[in-house]
Amino acid sequence: MNELIKVAVDAMGGDNAPAEIVKGAVEAVQESKKIKVFLVGREEAVRVELAKYTVPEGQIEIVNATEVIETAEPPVAAIRSKKDSSIVKGMKLVKEGACDAFVSAGSSGAVLVGGQVLVGRIKGVERPPLAPLIPTSKGVALLIDCGANVDARASHLLQFARIGSIYMKHVMGVNDPRVGIVNIGAEEEKGNALVKETFPMLKACDDIHFIGSVEARDIPSGVADVIVCEAFVGNVILKMYEGVGSMMLHEVKQGMLSSLRSKIGALLLKPALKKTLKKFDLEQYGGAPLLGLNGLVVKTHGSSKAVEIKNSILQCIAFQEQKINEKIKEQTVREEKA
Repeated sequence: MNELIKVAVDAMGGDNAPAEIVKGAVEAVQESKKIKVFLVGREEAVRVELAKYTVPEGQIEIVNATEVIETAEPPVAAIRSKKDSSIVKGMKLVKEGACDAFVSAGSSGAVLVGGQVLVGRIKGVERPPLAPLIPTSKGVALLIDCGANVDARASHLLQFARIGSIYMKHVMGVNDPRVGIVNIGAEEEKGNALVKETFPMLKACDDIHFIGSVEARDIPSGVADVIVCEAFVGNVILKMYEGVGSMMLHEVKQGMLSSLRSKIGALLLKPALKKTLKKFDLEQYGGAPLLGLNGLVVKTHGSSKAVEIKNSILQCIAFQEQKINEKIKEQTVREEKA
């Protein structure tokens, strides 16, 4: 049997911890024999939840952590002061090589700070971006960055495009991924100062497939596979996506139950409709990886239920098997030599 991919999971992070976190971890190991999960958190509370399930032998282990970093806490101070927190101990497992990845639904700020301070950046990576997958009519696209670097420079966006292309090609299997930069129009001369500075750099880059500017309204149609932007813009796009998706699911369900006729029609349409609506459920895509670190860190929504935790754990398999960090390191070496 090949060596298991080891994933540390923040059992105390998020609105639904530890119950949904533990459930998601159990579902992940039940679905794949390739992984071992280390549930990091208050041992007694985690053990109570874990006792509810039948767990494959040797695939889940509890790591005791007595402290929890709350969402409202200042991230830097929390990382420094709460050495026995589930986030700090989980990330240290990655830093020390005991685990390959860390998954958390906890404090976004603490995860971002801890990723850079504790796990550390790959040499040559200027700013690790947070990059979730978002649904499109042609599959998924990688939104990079969506929350880690609000005041990014043009060189950062160029590197995001390269890193994002590596991820989409090797993890998602997209051959020659199309890269677009978010803009307020398709014309090259449009945009703010950052976009105007970045555009020619992307255009001149030989190792990506740059297609030009992408307007927000075109993202859902699958116009590009890698959507490049700085974190403020990316976060707005992501939150709008989440809001519209949630609203659509609610409205469709309400419409189907509004009358006897609609209920009968819903029964006939249910199989096809369920498949279509599932595309708008962001939980199925897992969390957002913080790319460019010396180990994989995945941030999931604070409101994550078991299905998103499960998928966030499972996405670590392809990342590790495809040796994404090694490919990013090779890319940064080429950049330095260029």
